[in-house]
Amino acid sequence: MKISDARVCVLRIEGTNCEEESFQCFRRLGAKPEKVHLKQLTGTDVTSDEKRSLPDYHILVIPGGFSAGDYVRAGAILAARLKSRLSQDLAEFVREGKPVLGICNGFQVLVETGLLPATSGVMAAVPEAVLGTNDSARFECRPTLLKKVNRGLCVFTSIISDDRISLIPSAHAEGKLMFPLDREKGMLRELDDNDQIVFKYVDPRGRLAGYPWCPNGSTGNIAGLCNRDGNVFGLMPHPERVFFRFTHPDWPRSPDGAGDGRPVFESVLRYISKKL
Repeated sequence: MKISDARVCVLRIEGTNCEEESFQCFRRLGAKPEKVHLKQLTGTDVTSDEKRSLPDYHILVIPGGFSAGDYVRAGAILAARLKSRLSQDLAEFVREGKPVLGICNGFQVLVETGLLPATSGVMAAVPEAVLGTNDSARFECRPTLLKKVNRGLCVFTSIISDDRISLIPSAHAEGKLMFPLDREKGMLRELDDNDQIVFKYVDPRGRLAGYPWCPNGSTGNIAGLCNRDGNVFGLMPHPERVFFRFTHPDWPRSPDGAGDGRPVFESVLRYISKKL
């Protein structure tokens, strides 16, 4: 498949606010993104011309923001609406090897739907993890440093060099990844064995570190996870906000080259151009 033929569904509902940035990242790379409201996929209160079908797309993106106001829990309402109306389409989308990206609120949605970490299948019946309130008990908006620890499974990081440290900003109040206490050690071991841990928060020397380098207190400093097949990926920081080098906070000192978030989008487009 040519990248110019790649159709990208950038999902939105009330409260999402990063769909335009996500849309522009794929558009700048030559793909065909479309901002699609959830009602267009479910056929609710839309005309026949407005209706869309998830299987017609090659990539699904759930962007950041505050979907449905983050009531109940961050991402919980959008996840419930997806599972109640589109669970079969979502599961089949993933089984076909089509990529799904969840950024910040999108990561929260993927965890709530059971699509991540999905250690026992495509979509867990109940969430296997949670993204809880930051240890600081406040909204954290800051540059964060991420170290790629994935060994090659994740299709969204294939062109990122091993152990590269990327500056990708975070902006969230509920980003602390946690697992059931009685299963935490076993799940961390399983995630590592399955190569599902993609990014970790680090300090400038690439070492695991606490606050402020890890802005939320996430278990194991985990910033991003993928599923067992590597085609579903969620992360709390925002790669779409550093697609260009001039949006980095240190841009005047190093103005040349692409932004640190761009390889995430380039990697997935390279993947589908070969696979689909």
